[in-house]
Amino acid sequence: MENWEEVSKFLNETLDEVNASMKTKIQLETAAEEIYVNIAHYAYPEYVGEAEVIFSIDEDEEECEAMLCFKDSGIPYNPLEKEDPDITLSAEEREIGGLGIFMVKQFMDEAEYRHEEGKNIFTIKKKLR
Repeated sequence: MENWEEVSKFLNETLDEVNASMKTKIQLETAAEEIYVNIAHYAYPEYVGEAEVIFSIDEDEEECEAMLCFKDSGIPYNPLEKEDPDITLSAEEREIGGLGIFMVKQFMDEAEYRHEEGKNIFTIKKKLR
């Protein structure tokens, strides 16, 4: 968790360079933080493990898309398989958990999970224009 500030700073600085809207920056940072925190808290329950965060922007004359890819060697887990929470229920009635990944799915244009060569690979994409 101690590296989140550095990841967040880099993400925001890069999004500023391509003039991403404030809404898009907030959505990307929220999604990135949710995934990052989940890896930090759940991927390695018995020890501190490593995670790699890859951030890129693919830009041409017509489109601009941000891509974040998170890789870790922790417990295999596909968060996209988690059932969406019933957001019609009040916070008190709703089960704990699942709201963060639900927001990731709502905010991003694409979200993909795969497990390859002993690694969880979770990729999200967001169109910037």
